This record gives sequence, structure tokens and C-alpha cells, in this order.
Amino acid sequence: MKERTISIADTGPARPAAGPACPRCHLAVEADAEFCRHCGARLGEHKPVPWWHLHRRIYDWTLGWAYRPSAAVALFCLAFAESSFFPIPPDVLLMPLVLGNRKRWLRYATICSVASVAGAVFGFCIGWLLWGGGVDKLFYNYVPGFTPAVFDNVSAMYEKWNFWIVFTAGFTPIPFKVITITAGVFGTGEKVANPGVFFSVFLIAAIVSRSARFFLVAGLMRIFGPKITPFIEKYFNWLALLFTILLIGGFVVIKYLA
Repeated sequence: MKERTISIADTGPARPAAGPACPRCHLAVEADAEFCRHCGARLGEHKPVPWWHLHRRIYDWTLGWAYRPSAAVALFCLAFAESSFFPIPPDVLLMPLVLGNRKRWLRYATICSVASVAGAVFGFCIGWLLWGGGVDKLFYNYVPGFTPAVFDNVSAMYEKWNFWIVFTAGFTPIPFKVITITAGVFGTGEKVANPGVFFSVFLIAAIVSRSARFFLVAGLMRIFGPKITPFIEKYFNWLALLFTILLIGGFVVIKYLA
């Protein structure tokens, strides 16, 4: 009896060869694709970024952190610091990290929210325990937008709005650190009958607003990541300018809204 040899053709159609791998997420992509359909990374050759486009270089550098263990630590530190003394909001790191690794969007949003609320509590403690004795002058001199006039305006807002001023600042570009520190000073002063209740309201407002903001940002990056990346690549300089205007506008709102 003659043995039958089995060839590759007998096992069915051959599988197509895998395409080139994305340099960021390492998943297979189409050979002629300009952007990775998994993470949105640029593919193929592209023009080098001029040295004077520092903001763009920082953006590209941040995207490279998406698959590094240190990415979560950096995000936590930035979110914590922004709520108490640092001027740059964590969205600038959260968005590119999710764009770089969309599978971790829930993890990044959670880290950002927890760190921001912890930083808000730290900012409250600065206002409660350390304000005065030179600490106030340190903030006035070195923290952008933090002036005595702004501090007085925000204190007046607490008498009118309480929960809503914290919620609004936590969800919008209004500088959150100004709100948290001022809350510590105002909430433990003579004008507040029950500081414990005031802190509870402050904490709830911070948790709700910060979580809503960061989960919304991360969720949008998760859904529209690869689709929105070409738009960001094309209009990056204009988007950076718009973001700067919004950041400055937040300080202006606090200065004149009282």
C-alpha cells in the first residue's frame, strides 16, 4: 500500500504573511499604512521635528512612555502635584499615554483620579496647616497665577458656591491648586461653622469632578485614539496654542469671577 504524502497545499489555504510591526505597540500593521490602527503611532519615514519645536518633541517623547513601567509613576506624580502646587495639568500626560497604549485607559484614568484627589487633600492641608508664615509668599512668588487678589476672590466664591466651585474647577481648565489651598484656609476659618462637614463636601466634589474629567478624557482617547491621531499630527501646533489659551484663561476666570 502506497503511503500518501501530505503537502502544505492539502492543509488549506496558506495564511498571509504578517505585515511589519508597529514600533510602539509591536502589533502587525499594513505595509502601506501611515498610522498604526491599534495605537495610532506614525509609521514609516517622517520628517524630523525641528529643535525649536520643543512642545512637539515633548509630546513625542511622552508617547514613548506608554509601554514603560515608569509611565504610571510619572502620571501619578504629575496628577498629585497639579492639585497642590504644579501649574501643568495631568491631561498633557494622560492623553498621549492612552493614545500610546489604549488597553490601559482604565488603569491610567484611575491612577490620574486617585493621585489628583490625594493631591487635593494635600493642597487642603497646605492651606489649613501651613498657610502664613512665609508659605503664602512662596506660592505668590513662584506659582503662576497664584496672587493675593486671586486668593481673596476664591475665598469669596466659597461663601456663595461651596461644592460647585470645587466641582467646576476640578472639571474645567480652572487651576485646581488655587481651589484646594484656598479651601484649606477658608474651610478651617471662623466663617465655617463645621469644618468637618466643609471638608467632606470638598472631598466629594473633588472625587466626582476629577474622576469624571479623567475618565472622560481617557475614554475619548480609547475610542477615537487611532482616528484622532492623524488630526493631532496635522494640527498639533494649533492644538498646543489652544491648550495654552485655555490654561491661561483658567487663571483669568479666577481673577475676575468673584
